[in-house]
Amino acid sequence: MQSSWKSFATSLQSVAGQAASTVQGATQNIDFNTTGKNLSKGFATFSQTVREKAGQVNEDDVTELPQEYLDLERRVDGLRLAHQKLLRVAKAYEGHYDYPVNLGESATEIGGSLAHNLSAWAAAATKGTHLPQPQVAEKPVEVQKTLPHALSRAAASGAVEVGPGRLSNVLKTYAVTQDKVGTARTRMDEDISKNFLQPWSATLNSSIQAAMKARQNVTKARVSLDATRAQFKNATGQKQEQSRMEVEAAEEHLVEATEQAINLMRSVLENPEPIKNIHALLKAQQTFYAEASEALASVLGEVEEAGTQAEAEWRKSRDQ
Repeated sequence: MQSSWKSFATSLQSVAGQAASTVQGATQNIDFNTTGKNLSKGFATFSQTVREKAGQVNEDDVTELPQEYLDLERRVDGLRLAHQKLLRVAKAYEGHYDYPVNLGESATEIGGSLAHNLSAWAAAATKGTHLPQPQVAEKPVEVQKTLPHALSRAAASGAVEVGPGRLSNVLKTYAVTQDKVGTARTRMDEDISKNFLQPWSATLNSSIQAAMKARQNVTKARVSLDATRAQFKNATGQKQEQSRMEVEAAEEHLVEATEQAINLMRSVLENPEPIKNIHALLKAQQTFYAEASEALASVLGEVEEAGTQAEAEWRKSRDQ
């Protein structure tokens, strides 16, 4: 990598030496109008950019950047793309990604009475156990638009409407369980938003963006150098010495810009934060699936037993 960089710097110095050797009879005290010079330089840079995009510039007239820089560019592009793709998908955790679009729950289904019923049933289910006692909701709570919460509300409404009996009890159990799953889901979403989406987006908008800006500076410096060299080739008389000095300054500016971009791109690629962010994403997901699995498994046997008893009673009634 260092040999590539040294070769880049040496090539620039070589060009400067060749330029100096071609200057004959140059004067050192040349008076230029600053505004006019800047306009001329800006036009030359713009013209160089247009000619390059149009394919009207020979490859030999375009300064070759170090291989290390080009390799880092490709890797940073890959990192930036990975950030953008994963961020675009994971943003779903900040919305109602599994809530049925056309569900159209009624005010009764999402009102405070069902919240009260759910918490009361949950309290009854944990009575006499070592599990923490849930608080019974007395006021309407915020409607959680997740699929588990919607299933819970539908089952709870059904339990009330069907009246006392085995099916009603099973619907109550299912409603309470899905409410637990939904609550775990919303906690996961909050954790992912805080510990993954926010820092992941910050990296994209700060360090990666800074590296991209540094690369833009390199491109500008390289185009400016090539434009200045083109002007030097066409310079005659007293303008040659001034043009040679401008080439040297442009070369130094390109070397500085390239060094800065290389350092920033290295820093971005070596940053451990993205790995820590993905760990936070995994941890939030693992916690949710573990809690959801535990909640479902805790009532599976109970519902299966209720189904077995209901089937036995039904068969017995048919035999009579």
